[in-house]
Amino acid sequence: MPAFICTACGTQCAPSEAPPPRCPICDEERQYVPPGGQTWTTLESLAARHVNSYREHEPGLLGIGTQPSFAIGQRALLIRTPHGNVLWDCISMLDAATVTLINALGGLKAIAISHPHFYTTMVEWSRAFGGAPIHLHAADRDWVMRPDPVIRFWDGETMPLSPDVTLIRCGGHFPGAACLHWAKGASGKGVLCTADTATVTVDRKFLTFMRSYPNLIPLSAKQVRSIAAALEPFAYDTIYGHYFDRVIRAHAKEAMRASVERYAAAVGGLYEDGR
Repeated sequence: MPAFICTACGTQCAPSEAPPPRCPICDEERQYVPPGGQTWTTLESLAARHVNSYREHEPGLLGIGTQPSFAIGQRALLIRTPHGNVLWDCISMLDAATVTLINALGGLKAIAISHPHFYTTMVEWSRAFGGAPIHLHAADRDWVMRPDPVIRFWDGETMPLSPDVTLIRCGGHFPGAACLHWAKGASGKGVLCTADTATVTVDRKFLTFMRSYPNLIPLSAKQVRSIAAALEPFAYDTIYGHYFDRVIRAHAKEAMRASVERYAAAVGGLYEDGR
């Protein structure tokens, strides 16, 4: 039986004879059902119309995204370390070229995903790389649409994947929303991969924080300060968001601090007089 993929969010459901009647992730207020209604595809159909593209953001960090854009349109990150490669976040599209490339770079030791909107075809990715474990925060376990033994739920506030790669639970966007810290990235100054737990803005100078991006539901200042507090102990100079071009190349920790204060001021009413 095929495992159908939601065309709006890219999430793959458990195999079934017919498409599911609804996508629970899109039905929830953080996502949306398109005006034309819920539609589904399969990995085979997706691969017939799309290809993956790649960008080396810096030595040891490869971006993987789909062209033309599909569903939410995020790209994944392959983090290459002496202790094994980690895939951060996931995309729906997986083809032979992507498997060949990643295997040539050493395969996958682990997959880690920031939040349910990016779970996509995570089980397909794991199986393509020998059953690589998928690490998801336990607070978001109810959003897994395709359960599988390769999924490993972690709990608490941090989880080391290797000596220089750590998952950090931040909350906010989802209770288990996480970021990934790569200590050896940015020439040893540290890299933070934020997905849209803290999304890099279009000007690439600041970050912002939302419960729902498509439906424009903000977080509270308290929630945003909690995200910042979770990240504060970690050293980093570069932030990678969830799109190819959403990168803060330098002084990213200062940008995070400034963004939190700007956001708190805005939701606190500082700009009510229009200035």
